[in-house]
This record gives sequence, C-alpha cells and structure tokens, in this order.
Amino acid sequence: MATVVVVGAGVGGLAAAARLAAAGHRVTVCEAAERIGGKLGWYERDGYGFDTGPSLLTMPEVFEELFAATGGPLGEQLTLRRLDPIAAYRFADGAAVTAHADDAAFHAELDARLGAGAGAQWRRLDERARRVWAVSEQPFLRSPVSAAALARTAARRPLGLATVAPGTTLRGIGRRHLTDPRLRMMLDRYATYTGSDPRRAPAALVTVPHVERRFGGWYVPGGLRLLGQAIAERAAERGAVIRTGAPVARITRTPGGRVDGVRLADGTLLGADLVVSDVDAARLYDGAPPAAPGRAGPRPLVDHPASRRRIRRLAPSLSGFVLLLALRGRTPGLAHHTVLFPADYEDEFNAVFGGRLAWDPTVYIAAPDDPATAPPGDEAWFVLVNASPHAAATAATAGPRGPGVDWDRPGLADAYARRILEVLASRGLDVRARVRWYRTISPADLARATGAVGGSIYGVSSNGPRSAFLRPRNRSPVPGLFLVGGSAHPGGGLPLVTLSAKIVADLIGPA
Repeated sequence: MATVVVVGAGVGGLAAAARLAAAGHRVTVCEAAERIGGKLGWYERDGYGFDTGPSLLTMPEVFEELFAATGGPLGEQLTLRRLDPIAAYRFADGAAVTAHADDAAFHAELDARLGAGAGAQWRRLDERARRVWAVSEQPFLRSPVSAAALARTAARRPLGLATVAPGTTLRGIGRRHLTDPRLRMMLDRYATYTGSDPRRAPAALVTVPHVERRFGGWYVPGGLRLLGQAIAERAAERGAVIRTGAPVARITRTPGGRVDGVRLADGTLLGADLVVSDVDAARLYDGAPPAAPGRAGPRPLVDHPASRRRIRRLAPSLSGFVLLLALRGRTPGLAHHTVLFPADYEDEFNAVFGGRLAWDPTVYIAAPDDPATAPPGDEAWFVLVNASPHAAATAATAGPRGPGVDWDRPGLADAYARRILEVLASRGLDVRARVRWYRTISPADLARATGAVGGSIYGVSSNGPRSAFLRPRNRSPVPGLFLVGGSAHPGGGLPLVTLSAKIVADLIGPA
C-alpha cells in the first residue's frame, strides 16, 4: 500500500484518485480552489446556470469503464443523454447542415445542403478515420507513449501505421478527400478540439470527428459539472480524502531526488510515497507567468531543468473567450450545439495563432434544453470563440510561451463581448434585445480559475507531426512523480484525461 498525494481535482486527478483508492492505496487529493472539477466549471445567477467548460461528452465507455472498475455502474451515479443532432452548422453563404446522429441521415443531409457527392466524400473520409482509429487507439491513447511502443506498432502493422499518415496535416488530409470548402471547414474545426492549428496538426486528428459520430455526443442533464462530482463521490467512497482550498506550493523530494510529499501554501507538509500531478505541466515544471509585468509569478512545483527546457519548446494550445448569455424567450429550432462559420476561416487562424483578436471568428453556441439552465421560457447560451492565450503584456506581443493577448487590458473583454453579439446578429441570431445580462470569461480569467498557463485550455497543442511524442509523459523523469490531465499524454478533453488516469493507475499498480 502506497501513500499517494494527487495535486489537483480536475477530472484526471479525480479519476486517478478513484482508481488508486479502489486499488488499495491511501490517497489524498489537494485542490487549490474551493471546488472540485477543474475546467468543469459552473456559473449560476438569477435562475440561469452555465457549464463554463466542456459542453459535450464523447466516448462514454471510458467513463463506464472507470465506474465499473471502482465499484459500480456509471448509471447508478449519473444520467447521460445522447444528442441528436450532434450539432448544427451554418456557413457564411447561407448554407446550413444538421449533423444527424444517424450516418445515413447525415450523409443525405450533406448531399441536400452542399451538393450531390458531399455525403460520399465525408463517408470515405470517415472510413479512412476508422482505419486510423483502429491502428492508433491502443498504442497512442490507452498506453504510455514511447518510441519503443511506436516501433512495436510499426513492426506489427506497417501498413496500418502508414494509414495514420504521420507526415500529413489535418488540413492536408481534408484537401485530399473533400472538394467542398465547407466540408473542409467542418473538418478543420476539429483541430481546435485540441487547441491546435489544422494547418500544422497531424492527420491523425481525423479520428476526432469519427469518434464523435461513432460513440455519439452526450450531455449530462443538470450540467457536465455533475460528472466531476460523481467521480469525486466515487473516489471518496473508496477512501480517498479530498481537500479543497489546499494549494500545493511545492512537491518535496529526498536528497536522492525521489518525491516524498508536498508542502501546502500554508506550510503544511504531507508525506507521500508517490505524487500524481493534475496541474498544467507548464505550471508544474516552469511555474506560472507573472500576473502583471514586473511581478514574479509562482515558482515551479518541482525543479527539473531538463523538463523545464522541454516544456518551453512546446507550443501552448489555444484558449477561448466565453460569453455567458441570459436570454429572454426561446429560439425556435435551435440545436443543443450550433457552429457559425466565418467567411474567411484562414484569417481567424492567422489571428488566434498570431497573438491577435479574431474580428470575424467562428462562434460556438451551447444552448441546452435543460430546466437546470434557465427559468421556464428562457434560454442560457454558452458562447465560445477561439482565442489567443493570455500574456500579461501589451496586446499582440509574445508571452512567456508564445504570442498572446493581454486580456486584462481595461475594457477589452467587454468590447470583444459586444463584437461577438454583433457577429451573432450578422449571422442570423440577433439576440441583443433579449439579453437580460451577460458575463465574460477571458483567457486571463481561465488562467486564474483553472491554473492553465495563459488559459491554454488543452495545455500543449497538437501542432507538428511529433506532437504526440513531445507531450509530457505520464511517468515523469522525477522518481515517484506521475502526470495526468490535459497537458500530459494522451491529451486534452474529458475522455483523454480520464484515460491518462487509467494509464497512471496501471503504471503504479495495486497495493
């Protein structure tokens, strides 16, 4: 039996705590915030409630496996509702596509809305994605990443590995299979699921839309924040102790370099045989940038120069600018998820990956039909646009890890919120007269609320053909220290951070 301290109560940390406690270890979770859930945030006011993080759940079997392995079925803890349609897309030329959950209906919709043959093109792309998924799921998502694992996969399935197209980008595979620019836009947006640039992200991300359609898009009535609560309850049932309002200032080590516990910000020392970090890897190894020029930021949680140099070479993921809208009345025919594409998608990518505001961005709307989110007859919209990370400097200058925007500049967030309302109106959803109130959440706010450096939602981007091998590994080079969460292997998103917890639990083993 090992004594384990988990630093951070995001979904990855909570899932690791549940698995390790169920395996017989003594587990304590230390969370800096007063609430658990990490990026699964919730904001409530005047009867309106908003998930402020993920609004869609995919790969539900990952969570079914987690709950089954730690004491009982997921259905005993949580209700999942499958979404149909998964999303509705609107384009600048007036075309609209409804992404029905049924593949045949979706392909027919593509033919009807975008022209004959569009459905067949997407079907062929999805078949390619299915083959990529078959090759990559086990070695790249469910196992610790290593060059040896890649070599074994190449030796066993050389043709299958070629299917992954390691030298091709997501944009490149889209151009190869899709002739309609609107289909390419639909594919490109899946790069932003990992905070990445489709012009640089690997073609393997073609599996993201495949997985979404194969396993479905799901919602948790009452809000996805309930998922974090359910995992925390399961961890506590298995004996884990969860401490909120307990920020960790330092991971302590023996003279030989092995971890031996953590020191909390109040000076308390907690001894441990093992430490599992669910904080951003940049924060873990490199500290956090200062909140303002001329001020020192928090120190790294652990001193490891090689890891610090490595993390500094990695590109941070995108962030997001969020607008929470409390609206009078209802919008007829509005899907749970709606995506409004701009006329010039390329200009948006140039802006957000270049440290500038996107003036005409893609707009994502999550509007759950859920009595927990709005008073009867009204709506609560979670509106998201892609955004450069926060840099505590002048707008459009380089931050500590790349180009960013000073989102704390006075008046910027409110001015951008008004711009997003103008964009909604220009694309047929003018809700300005229906707004009771709105709240903005900028990348700077995300950084403060979640600990993600710069508000980079997914930690490290997937830009570049070797990105999967550059992402921080689950077994760190510091003896006794393990990593879970979106900035570690296998990446960001609820299913992947939950898989990272299983990888770590398997590496540690039973008591």
